[in-house]
Amino acid sequence: MRTILITGPGGAGRTTIAAATALKAAREGTRTLVLSADRTDTLGATLGVPTGARPVEAATGLTAWRPDAAEGFREDLVAFQERATSVLDLLGASRLDAEELTPLPGAEELALLRSLRDAVLSEAYDLLVVDLPPGPQAVALLGLPEELRRYLRRLLPPERQAARALRPVLGRLAGVPLPAEWLYDTAARWDSELAAVQTVLEQRSTTVRLVAEPGPNGTDHVRTATVGLALHRLRVDVLVANRVLPHTTHDAWLSGLVAQQRKALESWRDAYDGGPGVREVAHLGSDPRGGDDLTALDLPGVDPDPAPVEWPVTEQPADEGGGRCFVWHLPLPGAVRDELDLIRRGDELVVTAGQFRRIVQLPSALRRCTVDGASLREGELRIRFAPDPELWPAGR
Repeated sequence: MRTILITGPGGAGRTTIAAATALKAAREGTRTLVLSADRTDTLGATLGVPTGARPVEAATGLTAWRPDAAEGFREDLVAFQERATSVLDLLGASRLDAEELTPLPGAEELALLRSLRDAVLSEAYDLLVVDLPPGPQAVALLGLPEELRRYLRRLLPPERQAARALRPVLGRLAGVPLPAEWLYDTAARWDSELAAVQTVLEQRSTTVRLVAEPGPNGTDHVRTATVGLALHRLRVDVLVANRVLPHTTHDAWLSGLVAQQRKALESWRDAYDGGPGVREVAHLGSDPRGGDDLTALDLPGVDPDPAPVEWPVTEQPADEGGGRCFVWHLPLPGAVRDELDLIRRGDELVVTAGQFRRIVQLPSALRRCTVDGASLREGELRIRFAPDPELWPAGR
């Protein structure tokens, strides 16, 4: 299954591009689902068909779905209360009724991730188009499954579940209640669900389309979002320059905007030469509504076999004293040297790029090495590792 994630700054037309991308694919015979997390039905207004908590057919071969975060939040919390009955009774806590529950911040995004997983597992579609929140928020959302799984493993290590049969005895000996079995069961279920979402995001067939209006604000957002997405090994296949004005105009006021857009477009092509293609989408003079308007946007097709994002490790001779070193290559287009930071923690590397941070596992060979320096060249972070004599086998 092919997945296209669409993001960009607020007001840049993300939902419109998502709807147009999905409609184009459906009209070409691809079974397509378009997902959105917006509370307001912008997706339905664009497609001309109301969307909501249940999937609806928006066109032949096209299904639209805007999951209800409130419904999922209520179901999850009520189920959690049922599983935690003994703990809540011990604390003297009063139960919350489903009718009084309102979703907390972030519930929409979590509902979107769950729906993404359900759509993939259903195998009912060939293409999934996801209308994500604005750039930095979207990057944080896409990194959430990996981070939550890491937290679960730290808080409730799976190996401790082996002592389930001894837990009552240990509890009496310690004089304090130990975590109940339901807690480990819940953690295992959450880990399984998060792993399913993470698998979808890490697939080679999952790519991102960045949408922005050409201009100073759009340029800043594109650079920031590109760095964050690259840090999570997500490939941007197309940079959509939305609402591009006609190149020539006799209006003096519009000519300034046109010049600003042309300058931004030139900088985008220079900055992403050899990377994602820049596709101009003309301004229609009004907000696109319905199938005819979406078709007029003339978006690029869907690449059925996108290239994977590689983080290769290469072996090189050491600069001095003979020997060798290893270099880990992390493509980070748009990254700025002064905004980069690296911290080695055991078998993990904490990489910070601007406002984004990710903790990544070191490849097995590099775990027996020490960090020997790093550099940023041509949009690629190159981290040097020197073999640790105490850990590296002799003669290797």
